[in-house]
Amino acid sequence: MKHHKPTHECGVFAVFGHPNAAVLTYYGLFALQHRGQESAGIVTATGPNTPFVRHVDMGLVSQVFKAEDLDRLKGTRAIGHVRYSTTGSSTLLNAQPLMFSTGRGQIAIGHNGNLVNAAVLRDELERRGSIFQTTVDSEIILHLLAQPNGTSSVLAGLRRIQGAYSLVIMGEREIIGVRDPFGFRPLSLGKLEGAWVLSSETCAFDLIHAEFVREIEPGEVVIIDENGVRSEFPFRQERRAFCMFEYVYFARPDSIISDINVARVRTAMGRELARLHPVEADLVVPVPDSGNYAALGFAEELNIPYNHAFVRNHYIGRTFLQPTQLIRDFNVRVKLNLIKEAVHGKRVVVVDDSIVRGTTARARVVNLREAGAKEVHMRISCPPHRHACHYGIDFPDPEKLIANQHTLEKIRDYLGADSIGYLDVPGMVRATGQDESKFCLACFNGKYPVPVDPNVDKFIMERRANRSDLLVKDDHPELFDAVNE
Repeated sequence: MKHHKPTHECGVFAVFGHPNAAVLTYYGLFALQHRGQESAGIVTATGPNTPFVRHVDMGLVSQVFKAEDLDRLKGTRAIGHVRYSTTGSSTLLNAQPLMFSTGRGQIAIGHNGNLVNAAVLRDELERRGSIFQTTVDSEIILHLLAQPNGTSSVLAGLRRIQGAYSLVIMGEREIIGVRDPFGFRPLSLGKLEGAWVLSSETCAFDLIHAEFVREIEPGEVVIIDENGVRSEFPFRQERRAFCMFEYVYFARPDSIISDINVARVRTAMGRELARLHPVEADLVVPVPDSGNYAALGFAEELNIPYNHAFVRNHYIGRTFLQPTQLIRDFNVRVKLNLIKEAVHGKRVVVVDDSIVRGTTARARVVNLREAGAKEVHMRISCPPHRHACHYGIDFPDPEKLIANQHTLEKIRDYLGADSIGYLDVPGMVRATGQDESKFCLACFNGKYPVPVDPNVDKFIMERRANRSDLLVKDDHPELFDAVNE
């Protein structure tokens, strides 16, 4: 099935110093399921020089782990991962956490994010003799870390990578949490009965009754071992660039990010949207689930009745029998169905978090028209997506983004809506109570905090295909420094 919404990224979780580390990690991943539904995995260990135990598979957390799997995952420390592929194909080979035996012992890693210099680093490592088992950029990090000399080598390896990454790493004696210098992706520290916990989101702490201690700072490396928790800041300080789309869409509404509840931010976004694009209507309808709170804020601000006219099917598995032409718009209707009586004869405002390609939004408008809605007004709780994301969100190429190719008037006409209104950047930022300089807004404004040169990746792939080991500076002077630095 093609995705017409931003697809989820990944979630990471880790436990150090608890006899039921695997079970706690299982529940942690269950709470983070919204961040990735392609595969799930856990790696556990008991003590130094004891074999790591790994279980990964394709599917949801509840499908991947049975009671006997958790019984086999003995240990007092564990790391876990749920995945949606943004780099590398969706196969079991690429499921995380990845685990390898190296010269410095066993090591396992779970990664949320995307490296912008992955092709350059992989090419360099392969020319030096590294053999890769997967197609994910997370394995590049493993190869860089797989050096002797302990933590100092780990920090040296981390300095080589560029892009977005929140990592949980398990070694022979420790668990390490890492957040990139820009802080694109969230990562938090918690505590439970003397054990330490790391999680992509705080909602996982709530499920296992762990105490939220603090967020891992951008550029921070936390090392958790028998002596407790210590921090290193091995990177050059950069400006903060937290992904705004975590607030808009990805994070669970019950999570806390930068001391602010996500649901509260989304409600504020809805209020800002109502002030920017008011409309006379009889009903405000959210597109569940990520549009719920923005729609609530919109309705409250304009004093318009709010109702859940779209009903979501929460029990869609990874695969199902695809229909022929017998059922129109099947991929849309299988996820959300409409309560026709709620909208018949009414002027309806539909509030959604985003429009990517526009196909799904158009189907929603068609459904409302068929149900007898008198008017249909689309309101979007973030600005138009006009640029690709290179930092771990699976936005398509710019040419596939409807707002990159068309004016707002043409988007409205394509959707078949009576009106359309997007929240602007200032209003979106105001809703967070923070400063614009703290966020990555590249998918909205094209200003990338970490430079990305697609020509470098293209050249690397061409060189691999031609089996060339040498890059001649005179042939490609603009690429030479980037590839061979």
